[in-house]
Amino acid sequence: MTVTEPQAPMLSVEQCAAGFATLRDSVCRIVRGKAEAVELALTCLLAEGHLLVEDVPGTGKTTLARALAASLGAGWSRIQFTPDLMPSDVTGVTVFDQQTREFRFHSGPVFAHVVLADEINRASPKTQAALLEVMEEQRVTVDGTPHPVPRPFLVVATQNPVDMDGTYPLPEAQLDRFLMRISLGYPDHAAEVEVLRGRENAKNVDRLPPVMGVEDVTALIHRAARTHVAPSVYSYVVHIAAATRALPDVRLGASPRGSLALLRAAQVRAAAHGREYLTPDDVKALAEPVLAHRILLNQDALMRGGTAAAIVAAAVAATPVPQTAD
Repeated sequence: MTVTEPQAPMLSVEQCAAGFATLRDSVCRIVRGKAEAVELALTCLLAEGHLLVEDVPGTGKTTLARALAASLGAGWSRIQFTPDLMPSDVTGVTVFDQQTREFRFHSGPVFAHVVLADEINRASPKTQAALLEVMEEQRVTVDGTPHPVPRPFLVVATQNPVDMDGTYPLPEAQLDRFLMRISLGYPDHAAEVEVLRGRENAKNVDRLPPVMGVEDVTALIHRAARTHVAPSVYSYVVHIAAATRALPDVRLGASPRGSLALLRAAQVRAAAHGREYLTPDDVKALAEPVLAHRILLNQDALMRGGTAAAIVAAAVAATPVPQTAD
């Protein structure tokens, strides 16, 4: 007899928008003054992608990940990346059981719904690469045996700027695995005052009550994926990605994986705003956080102070916006 997994309940787009708002408000109880960053993190979750948070120490990167995990009521784990961390410390290892006389797999901390990879660029490239397969295929292969991780599955990685001491730049292949890269930045004056007044909140983030379970999140993911995309909008996404590859300052443009990531994220944004369909504005709003980290500039552009964000902005500006829905 074939056993089928229970199907998540089908939600209306209004329920999807309400669920998104509930999660956002919960996380914002801890992460003050960063509603836009919180919305991008939730968009990443519901698009079944992974999030890279890059900023200087002390701006709330770890707090954002912990508040997100607590709000979901899902199993989560934290991996502190250090120069001596080994790949098996991330994925797990096969050991010989003396009692059963068999080899058994002991899962690593990557087997959780939400994985916080803290200061990922402090680890060696070999250990960073341990995340490549699981981020793309949602499974870990040890000694030739695949082990699936639970779903939904989200890696929230934090990293310090690459010019700080003790960091190893993430390779292009791993950067491409992250659906988005965001930066929290310093809070404004009013938000920082609120942080000081509510300083105990950061300590109590683990006691933040969950506002929904894994099944609810799965239902949101399925509903967002059903957001209608017109043929002209498909073409618009591809044209933007292609434009990043054609600009003269670019050494490496956005990959087809980047086009797919932009589409998935834009579908979530549309559903979060209570719409059944995708618009070009959804695509434009997410182009920078989804595409910028996938772009490499040539040496001349870097010498002139060019940025990947400017390349994405130029690509969006050069791409005609569809005028009519299909």
